Order: sequence, then C-alpha cells, then structure tokens
Amino acid sequence: MFIQLLLGSGLIAITAIAAAMSWWGLELALARSHRWVIRPPHGPKLTIVLSFAMFWTLVMMTAAVWIWAVALWLLQIFVTFEASVYFSLVAFTTLGFGDILLPVEWRLLGGLAAANGLLIFGLLTAMLVETLRQIRTRQRGGSV
Repeated sequence: MFIQLLLGSGLIAITAIAAAMSWWGLELALARSHRWVIRPPHGPKLTIVLSFAMFWTLVMMTAAVWIWAVALWLLQIFVTFEASVYFSLVAFTTLGFGDILLPVEWRLLGGLAAANGLLIFGLLTAMLVETLRQIRTRQRGGSV
C-alpha cells in the first residue's frame, strides 16, 4: 500500500511540475508576442493565442497520460503498452470504463491517476483563463 501511495504521489508531483514548467514556457512565448497581440484587430489575435494555448494544454495533458502509462508499463502491470496508455487515459479523465482493471495489489494507483487528472485539468483550465485575462488586459492597454 505504501509503495503505491509513494509511487502515485511521485507521479502526481512529476506531472504537476511538468505542467507548471510547460505553462511557464507558454508564458515566455506569449510575452514575446506582446507587441503583436496588442495591435488591432484584437479578435483574430485573441482566437489565435487561445487556440495555441489550448493546443499547448492538450499536449501537456497527453504528456501527463503518457507519464502514467510508461510508469504502469515499466512496473509490468499491463502486458501491452497499449493497455497501459488506455488505462491511464481512462483513469486520468475519470471516465473509468472498467473494462481494464489494475491488479488488486496496484489498485490504489487508479484512484491516484484519477485524482491527478482532476488536478491537472483544474490547473490547466485556470491557466487558460489567466492567459485570456492577460491578453485582454494587454489589448485594452492595461498592465499585466
């Protein structure tokens, strides 16, 4: 039980740090585009920036699922890598089909993966909202 909790907590920490570092990279990219973003027309530029931020978020979510999948596969919990990816995605999104289950000795990892998914979805959603706020503030001539 303690090994599962330790391993799951470590994976949550890795994905949270990866998400934060990734978003920091996006912030740096957006800071470089400041002059372009504040010039009219604002609508198309806001759409482009938000689309880019959403794509960045999708990549980060995919990376987090892959981190869990690789860990499950390296632990030899699943026979195939595809099963590891599938289980990670279903658990991470809290969909929980139940067609592929963890062995009893590893079942706590399923709950931790789901909790990790909720946390990362919430974190990245907050970051998308903050990106929108910053862009709109810059376009209106305010300071961020």
